[in-house]
Amino acid sequence: MNITELISPERVRRRTDIGSKKRVLEHVSELLAMDTVRLGWNEIFDNLVTREKLGSTGLGKGVALPHGRMTMLEKPVCAFVKLDRPVDFDAADNQPVDLVFALLVPEDSTEEHLQVLSMIAELFSNPSFCSSIRACDSDGCLYRLLSQQEQRKIPA
Repeated sequence: MNITELISPERVRRRTDIGSKKRVLEHVSELLAMDTVRLGWNEIFDNLVTREKLGSTGLGKGVALPHGRMTMLEKPVCAFVKLDRPVDFDAADNQPVDLVFALLVPEDSTEEHLQVLSMIAELFSNPSFCSSIRACDSDGCLYRLLSQQEQRKIPA
């Protein structure tokens, strides 16, 4: 599985108007709901908030990976948001977050969930990649950079 099988141009956004962790989670929930016929954004939002209560998904260095598993989901789906103004995400390093890659997988996809999370965490731990993403000033630029990561295969 390639990263472009998980994300589409419609679910990649640069935002200038989001100022809180709650609003970030609402927005990525709306993006994730675009391709999930049987799930509404509010169900996705509740799932992501419940996961955040277990511990922040803020990885550090300005990156967060909110994620969850949902029973009504048939395949993994992702969304990405680059914030112009970083928000507090309760990350371990106490740095605000400006890069948010959200992931939902089917409830029974435990191994796939871990593999996708690992691949995304590895990608966003690359300072050069993060600098390139942060330099983007459009949704199209963000999607192009993410889709250029085709060499990052996720075991199916």
